[in-house]
Amino acid sequence: MGLVRRLAVAAVATTVVAALAGCDGGETVSARGSGPAAQDAGTATTPAPASLQANVTRGQRDVPVDTLVSVTATGDRLVRVTVASTAGDVPGALAADGASWTATERLEPGATYVLRAAAAGGATSTVRFATAPLSLDRQTFASVAPLDGETVGVGMPVVVTFDVPVRDRARFEQHMHVTSAPAQQGSWHWLSATEAHWRPAEYWRAGSRVTVDIDVNGVPAGGGVYGQKDRTLSFRVGDAHVYRVDARTHRMKVFVNGSRVRDFPVTTGKPGFTTRDGVKVIMEKHASRRMRSETVGIAAGDPEFYDIDDVQWAMRLTYSGEFIHAAPWSVGSQGRANVSHGCTGMSPADAKWLFDLSRRGDVVEYVGTGRPMTLTNGFGDWNASYAEWRAGSALS
Repeated sequence: MGLVRRLAVAAVATTVVAALAGCDGGETVSARGSGPAAQDAGTATTPAPASLQANVTRGQRDVPVDTLVSVTATGDRLVRVTVASTAGDVPGALAADGASWTATERLEPGATYVLRAAAAGGATSTVRFATAPLSLDRQTFASVAPLDGETVGVGMPVVVTFDVPVRDRARFEQHMHVTSAPAQQGSWHWLSATEAHWRPAEYWRAGSRVTVDIDVNGVPAGGGVYGQKDRTLSFRVGDAHVYRVDARTHRMKVFVNGSRVRDFPVTTGKPGFTTRDGVKVIMEKHASRRMRSETVGIAAGDPEFYDIDDVQWAMRLTYSGEFIHAAPWSVGSQGRANVSHGCTGMSPADAKWLFDLSRRGDVVEYVGTGRPMTLTNGFGDWNASYAEWRAGSALS
């Protein structure tokens, strides 16, 4: 398909024949017989005329965008096929025997195309056609994380979000691929009709290189909606950073590639604001961030209300507002008691050291609170067994 926007609708198969006929419908069509000659008693028989057939019709104005254009030759072999438009040329593959050519990409909506085919013996065919237009609400665009070229932690899932719901998840998933070197087993899991995650069976191996190919341009998403654009990107997995927090001992142990390198005193959520147990993943980093209690449902006037303009070295762990950050106001309680509103607080010096070490996708494992983490509150993917995770695939 083209590089701009590709969409899909059901493929149709109609026939255009370029034979010894001449012109048809104002399009240029020429052909010359090229079949094998045979002789009987010294008399040459007339060879069968060559014909070129396409699955799009001359002058057609509503070709579905998920059509994979194809051309076949009878009585000859194809030597050249092009499908071009202002939306971009359509790549394709010629069969080894020259009997057929098939596009390897789907079409763009609302575009006019010109198909030109030529056979070895001189038969040619020119077919002009157009695809049906599609409004934006009938197209779904895939946003993908991580970013192309990003280096992430060993817990980072591949996150794909669609701006229009995908009803036919199985069909879309067939066009969504994740490969890695070294190879690692993994699976997609649909959290909703607009969000799918891919994670390996275990944390990524440090140093892995990963390629994501979301080949959904023109693929039917169901309900008259089609994929809008293909997305391809690659990222790298850095060193294995795993941080283990025990809310009972009020300590965080920092492991790098399996070796413990630091042990910090921390504070976590007090009663009524209990920090969640389970596996969390760093989602974003902020050298400085304003934190207001209204964002977690504590209004002004409440005794627990807070509005801190400059919280330093903050790293988000959940959508609900759990962060790791510097908490100079609670240094006296760190290592001794849980006094926060759910965040993990530490001294400014320790928080800065950890912030500098960390990247998106690093793992933070919590124990000791009894309040479970969920799959959908941030990148909670690791809080399911791999069997449970794989069951969320549309192809399972």
